Amino acid sequence: MFDVGASEMLMIVIVAVVVIGPKDMPTAMRTAGRWIGKMRRISGHFRAGIDTMVREAELEEMERKWREQNEAIMKAHPTLPSGEDMAPSATVYPTSAEAALASLEAPKPAEPRHEAEPQLPLPPP
Repeated sequence: MFDVGASEMLMIVIVAVVVIGPKDMPTAMRTAGRWIGKMRRISGHFRAGIDTMVREAELEEMERKWREQNEAIMKAHPTLPSGEDMAPSATVYPTSAEAALASLEAPKPAEPRHEAEPQLPLPPP
């Protein structure tokens, strides 16, 4: 982020020790650490808010596209009024799970498939 190399960091530490003094350095470092932690939390919270807003905008855009596609499909394939008969080739799907299960036949058990084994003649007594 700040692109601070090792030599720049060493120069900052030397200047800080000279300006602040070795006695107050731990307190200053603790305070700086707290401020850096607060800035990271705030930036993380801000980033999460931005990500949420972007996701919501993408969802709204997708919902709008789906709505437009649905309207186009409904215009291209209008539904029949409830009183009219459907064409004999049209497939009618059940509207509930119970109706779907009732329309299914129970599977028939598979018969064992054995090939006829040749019968060997019995030896004479």
